[in-house]
Amino acid sequence: MSIKTTDIFERLKNGEAIPSGDPQAYRLREASYATIELLAKMNNSANPEEIRNLLGQITGMEIDGNTTVFPPLYINYGKDTKIGKNVFINFDCTFLGLGGITIEDNVLIAPKVSLLSEGHPVTPENRGALTVGRIHIKKNVWIGANVTILPGVTVGENAIIAAGAVVSKDVPDNTVVGGIPAKLIKTIV
Repeated sequence: MSIKTTDIFERLKNGEAIPSGDPQAYRLREASYATIELLAKMNNSANPEEIRNLLGQITGMEIDGNTTVFPPLYINYGKDTKIGKNVFINFDCTFLGLGGITIEDNVLIAPKVSLLSEGHPVTPENRGALTVGRIHIKKNVWIGANVTILPGVTVGENAIIAAGAVVSKDVPDNTVVGGIPAKLIKTIV
């Protein structure tokens, strides 16, 4: 077996599965602990500017002044998370971001939403590996409370995801989806 020498974060961006014994796996844990340190400060702040500043440090990008985050917010790795303008993120959300998360402008995210861009293979012998799939939330989306969005999902513009849904497949523009697994409820005219 050859040992991968390409950067582990580049391999993740390329969609490669990372085996549990990968020699660079420690770097994923180090990045997560660095993020947790910033999250501890952010989640104990009631100052909107300080919250945006700390979230900007976590993501490596400036957070728009019209974006609102109500802590706590839990993120394991924010460097491949992009947050647009005028986004609202309510209490107690979880972003597992090693696969990448893009949240475009004017998105509303209700409490307890989980954006999970990471997973594991189905086969027992490979289950310890890490697999990823970028999550893309397009403009003007409203995500209801307690929604879970799984790896590789794109949510189309103006879509609404009903509270409690588990989204495992792409959501078309201008639709309402709900249920487990999420299915089309109606089209928005």
